[in-house]
Amino acid sequence: MNMKLDRTDKLILNLIQENGRISNLELADKIGLSASPCSRRVKHLEELGLIDKHVTLLNQAKLGLKLTAYIHISMDRHTPERFDNFEAEISAIPDVMECCIITGSDADFQLKVIVPDMEHYHELLLGQLTRIKGVTGVRSSFMLRNVLSRTVLPLDHIK
Repeated sequence: MNMKLDRTDKLILNLIQENGRISNLELADKIGLSASPCSRRVKHLEELGLIDKHVTLLNQAKLGLKLTAYIHISMDRHTPERFDNFEAEISAIPDVMECCIITGSDADFQLKVIVPDMEHYHELLLGQLTRIKGVTGVRSSFMLRNVLSRTVLPLDHIK
């Protein structure tokens, strides 16, 4: 990363990561600026692309989404067309929270899936995932308990 961030920029990024609903006035107060310069700084950080979007995190369990699965998918061929097709189909499934191309395993993709229960998982697996062209293997692991889940990115490496 070639851009320089000062202490105030890093403080702004940390504070808005911890509380996306923080008002500009409260943010300005916490970083020791008046409202207008604070607002300009946030806008500049957005223009630099350091702030992607503002979201609200929901309580998964209270919404009845009790099953989290990590799924390793193996593909028959490693061609751009095959991967593009898989990625397009996976992107259309709302239960898939994350999809990554991985290495160091016999799998090509790792998915994070959140569903209400095993019945829904079974329907997703047999009704959608295994029907995607090129999928040759599916291996699933299920989360028993979430020990740690962060959304705040570390910024200490930025000088």
